[in-house]
Amino acid sequence: MDFIQNPLGGTNIALMAFVVAAAIVFIVTPTVGSIARFVGAMDEPDYRKIHEDPVPRLGGLAIFFGFIIPALWFLELTPQMKGVLLGASVITLFGAVDDFRPTGPAVKFTGQFLAAAFLVGYGVRIDYLTLPMVGVINLGASLAILLTLIWVVTLINIVNFIDGMDGLAAGVCSIAAGTFAVIAISLGRPGAGILAAILAGTTLGFLRHNFFPAKIFMGDSGSMLLGFLLAAVTVHGVLKSIAAVTLIIPLLILGVPIFDLSFAILRRIKNKRSIFRPDRGHLHHRLFNIGFTQRKAVLILYAWCTLMSSLALSMRFAPGFITVILAGLAIGVSLYLVYLLEILKIRTRRSPRLR
Repeated sequence: MDFIQNPLGGTNIALMAFVVAAAIVFIVTPTVGSIARFVGAMDEPDYRKIHEDPVPRLGGLAIFFGFIIPALWFLELTPQMKGVLLGASVITLFGAVDDFRPTGPAVKFTGQFLAAAFLVGYGVRIDYLTLPMVGVINLGASLAILLTLIWVVTLINIVNFIDGMDGLAAGVCSIAAGTFAVIAISLGRPGAGILAAILAGTTLGFLRHNFFPAKIFMGDSGSMLLGFLLAAVTVHGVLKSIAAVTLIIPLLILGVPIFDLSFAILRRIKNKRSIFRPDRGHLHHRLFNIGFTQRKAVLILYAWCTLMSSLALSMRFAPGFITVILAGLAIGVSLYLVYLLEILKIRTRRSPRLR
């Protein structure tokens, strides 16, 4: 069952929800920034961070208000939607606590699995997968629950990991959510499409205050909320469809942040460091270290994500030869960036400025 019962007018509702969400976040964010300064929820500079002055956190609270109001307005309160709302509230609360007073990985994972459990408990699960040339694979109850929990927690951490440069996480999530909105509506999942449009609106509204030089950071309250909502959209809007490309599409749209997370984990294991210990080896750090400004580094990653999303859209809508061209371009660009950033050497090139 979808989040709304009547798919008619799904596109128009999605556009309205997008505008409302963007407007709410744009208006509320300065007030949240003032509250963060008042309570001392500030992100202080340190050796691995790029910003030089303290910046207020808790931007995730503005994103949460921008999500919850249009979600209640434009979507029916079905059991699945209750799971999304409860899970979003839980993950935002755990993130806000961490923004105010940093907690350890155990506390964060507790909040992430608890939020994911609300989704599963209210029926938002990956019950089956559709593989190209294989068909539909029914997972069974136990495997469905396990796979959904892993997927949700993974996406939460994927967004959390890329939130290391002004406007990066917000922009990447806006591109991904907008793409998911189009695909979900085309697959006959208008409720999930509207939810994705709301998510795209919240991130775009927040980006006005978060792009370089950022006036406020989203903090863990924002990055974990965005990851949770992306997971909810993918589970209910894309992965549950019987279309043959539904497993590939999310992996393409989220390909860049998935690659960043995977590389970060492998790098830390290779260097015999805890996978939970932050470092300066992420894609955005590497672009900055070889001489790109924050603005240019973020725009490069935006372009990379847009290319991957365009490939996903072409698989759904475009003729085969267009998809082949885009696939070749995506592979070429990805290989070039892997070479440029010296990913395979697992070391960072220093910029002339740092020398």
